[in-house]
Amino acid sequence: MKLDITTLAAKKAGSIDLPEGVFGLEPRRDLLHRMVTYQLAKRRAGTHHTQTRGEVTGSTAKFGNQKGGGRARHGNRKGPQFRGGAKAFGPVSRDHALGMPKKVRALALRHALSAKATAGELIVLEDTEMKAPKTKELKGSLGKLGLEHALVIDGAEVSKNFALAARNIINLDVLPVQGINVYDILRRRKLVLTKSAVEALEARFK
Repeated sequence: MKLDITTLAAKKAGSIDLPEGVFGLEPRRDLLHRMVTYQLAKRRAGTHHTQTRGEVTGSTAKFGNQKGGGRARHGNRKGPQFRGGAKAFGPVSRDHALGMPKKVRALALRHALSAKATAGELIVLEDTEMKAPKTKELKGSLGKLGLEHALVIDGAEVSKNFALAARNIINLDVLPVQGINVYDILRRRKLVLTKSAVEALEARFK
């Protein structure tokens, strides 16, 4: 697959051959859905907790007679039906993470990249170098490229000036190539890869 390389000034800077094994697959919706579910479940804190009968502070003594009281046969006041009592079947602290093999996670990333390439929502930038961290200047450049809702993936390190200029622009995410993930790719309309990011991905999946 061949794609044009563009600059931040929206000028053509040659072309690049994208590996078919990474950008030319037929996207599988089931695999992408499974990966997004995995990511969202893994980032849940799981710190929600309510007290059980064994954790509520209070006496365990039987507070009424078994018979003749004219009321139900209760044990102690820590039951869920009493004020200040425990919560029946409440949430407990736990890990929400799901299991997913490493090879399947890698395959899902390739399918996400292929989905963007197939839909024509992939742009390759020559680099993200800027002379100064000017948000207004970057916003103008992104407007020329038609990037109003995008994820930008740079090389091993994001250009400092670009990162500073982009951090106050709404609907724009910037990540180094090692931080690329399926959820962030799919939640933005356009995916922007620098030449160094493409090379790093090609080496990663070789």
